[in-house]
Amino acid sequence: MLIDSHVNLHAPQFDADRKDVIQRARDAGVEMMVEISDKLSTFEATHALAMAHPDIWCTVGVHPHEAKDHLDVTAQHLVDLARRPRVVGIGECGLDFHYDLSPRDQQEAVFRAHCAAARSTGLPLVVHTREADDRMAAILTEEQADGPFRLLMHCYTSGQELADKAQEMGAWFSVSGIATFKAAEDVRAVVRTLPADRIIVETDCPYLAPVPHRGRRNEPAYIGHVLQALADIRGWSREEADARTTDAFFGLFDRIPRPADR
Repeated sequence: MLIDSHVNLHAPQFDADRKDVIQRARDAGVEMMVEISDKLSTFEATHALAMAHPDIWCTVGVHPHEAKDHLDVTAQHLVDLARRPRVVGIGECGLDFHYDLSPRDQQEAVFRAHCAAARSTGLPLVVHTREADDRMAAILTEEQADGPFRLLMHCYTSGQELADKAQEMGAWFSVSGIATFKAAEDVRAVVRTLPADRIIVETDCPYLAPVPHRGRRNEPAYIGHVLQALADIRGWSREEADARTTDAFFGLFDRIPRPADR
């Protein structure tokens, strides 16, 4: 089944036609989407989408760009919000040292609160990491030492060393439209090394539209292009890629009931 594991349907880019975007995804065969929380001020909109649509679930969390505005966030607050129905993950959270829109020490503090919430709830942690490989590896190692939790390295474009360390921690990885970009051979090289049973796909819409839609607003309807790119990279058939990513998705997001096989 086609699943988009990372959508941002609450984003203002969809304000004019959100219902149409969701319907186009369904028409394209997308049977499930995970709507991602990036800051607590928009969590109500994120949660409302999940509550309004039986094929949409959601997470709760704070993107590293927004960390400076969430210095008071605690693991307990995240845990409390995660008790709501249809919340299936913690994040998107992590480190972004490319843009540095929040000071790095504040990003780290907020990220650690999310790690603690994932540990407490048993929900998977949706991790954003960009140009922060060494610190990400160190923090994950320290936090895992305090107690294990599941993690998803979302839209993975970082290096092989971090990928290897995350694999040792049992991480899942998601592949995005970047894998279709001509200049992204370094990303494809890492994808070839990832554990076959822990890879899922995402659009990260409205960002990172895959070829042949690159440069336009991304939509969940385009997830099939990402799935085909993964199949090509790994030497799988489209059907095998579909089956593997579906199994991996439900293995990770295990609060979502898996539909009966059709």
